[in-house]
Amino acid sequence: MNRDAVGIYISVPFCRSKCTYCNFASGVYPVREQGRYVERVAEELRGARAWAEQRGLELARVVDTVYLGGGTPSLLAPELVGRLFAAVRAEFELEAGAEITVECAPGQIGEATLEALAGAGVNRVSLGVQSFVDREAAVSGRLHGRAVVVEDLRRLRAAGIANISVDLIAGLAGQTAGSWAESLKVLAETGVGHASVYMLEVDEDSRLGRELLAHGPRYYAEQVPADDAIAEMYERARDRLAAAGLKQYEISNFCREGMESRHNLRYWQRRPYLGVGLDASSMLRTRDGRVLRWTTADDLKAYAAGAEVAEMSWLTAAGQHEEAWFLGLRMNAGVDVRALEREFGEALVARAMERVGALAEAGLVAADGERVWLTAKGRLLSNEVFQEFLEME
Repeated sequence: MNRDAVGIYISVPFCRSKCTYCNFASGVYPVREQGRYVERVAEELRGARAWAEQRGLELARVVDTVYLGGGTPSLLAPELVGRLFAAVRAEFELEAGAEITVECAPGQIGEATLEALAGAGVNRVSLGVQSFVDREAAVSGRLHGRAVVVEDLRRLRAAGIANISVDLIAGLAGQTAGSWAESLKVLAETGVGHASVYMLEVDEDSRLGRELLAHGPRYYAEQVPADDAIAEMYERARDRLAAAGLKQYEISNFCREGMESRHNLRYWQRRPYLGVGLDASSMLRTRDGRVLRWTTADDLKAYAAGAEVAEMSWLTAAGQHEEAWFLGLRMNAGVDVRALEREFGEALVARAMERVGALAEAGLVAADGERVWLTAKGRLLSNEVFQEFLEME
């Protein structure tokens, strides 16, 4: 791990269809928009160093992780894939062995695009499967079935991309304990090195979420499992994946030894990253330790027209301290209390440890004097735990 390197996240918001549960800034846009979008991202990359310098931010030239998220980046035409990575390499130096991840949708990885990804140095793919049960995938708006996923895994490995992560969602419409067990069984059989398991989010930023909040019938909302059932699915996943050699290292993430997502670890460990493209987030530091977080525009037309920052926030030391707790607690390794005392001082950390005591009594965290981590119960109620550390000021 190179502490002096930066990570780059590139948002690619194009989808072939919009999943019912999706709450990201992505959509079904005309293909003609893709070329203009890639050029806009390249323009943002070219201007990133000057933008950072104007604000006293340190933006390393060496990059050790690149992550293309979406949307569905695998929908990009081969020549656009090439232009995107050429734009990155024109402004930054990719470290030898850098982790380069692209999110892909099963059945939406053209042969020429796959060749372009491998040729560009992509060495990791995150595959948005969500369910290995065909009906569940279909009612959620996915365009693939199990056979397509299995074939794409074969194609990716044949192209030399063996580091593969599979996403599943617990709580899809029509999901049962039996169908969830089937998805977990097939996932284990694929032999992938990494898996992400998310519990269905209910919020106003997705069509299914809005329907659930309104108690409506669309998008099979009445078939969404109850919260307790979803929690049981999550716990079943933790146990089943561990038995298959995929150990939990973060609330939603599981892997074989040494196959953690290096890019995502950067977020939880508060290491610097630059996000470009639609609704992308960044975090950089100044030489004296101040932290700036910002997010780009989440409207495609506004972004394409040149709009950049939608939100910007300088974090105080107290704000950074809060982040250190709720991001660090996401990881099974937990929070290193002594490291926080060295960074923020004993007084701030002592206030946090008072919260830790109350949370420990409630069975939500555990501590050994050196580290604090979430219990199994705490992972299920993580948002409530994190809120405790957001209210310390």
